[in-house]
Amino acid sequence: MSIALDIVAGFIAVAAAASSIGKFQKKDAIVTTLSHVGVKREQLNLLGALEALGALGVLVGIWSKPLAIAATTGLALYFLGAVVAHLRIKDKVKDFAPALFLMLVAIAAALLEAHR
Repeated sequence: MSIALDIVAGFIAVAAAASSIGKFQKKDAIVTTLSHVGVKREQLNLLGALEALGALGVLVGIWSKPLAIAATTGLALYFLGAVVAHLRIKDKVKDFAPALFLMLVAIAAALLEAHR
């Protein structure tokens, strides 16, 4: 199970870090998507920071199981919030599939961490 945990946790850490960088850089596609669900441009840095902290927590969690569980659970909740934001405005699944996928990966990482 350690190999699976390493792969899943590594993936969610990299994905969250990449997503946070896009928010900090205010990439057009990200700004457009987030404004579509009601996120204001001023909130991008906060959201990026939450993702960056989650990614960092997953990486530091290599040495601390409680931190790893907290970080992966936090990322799962973060991406759940993204899914809910899309559902609230009745977006199609294709519009929030990336957030849904990342939420499921974060849940898998949290479960694998809990059983390590």
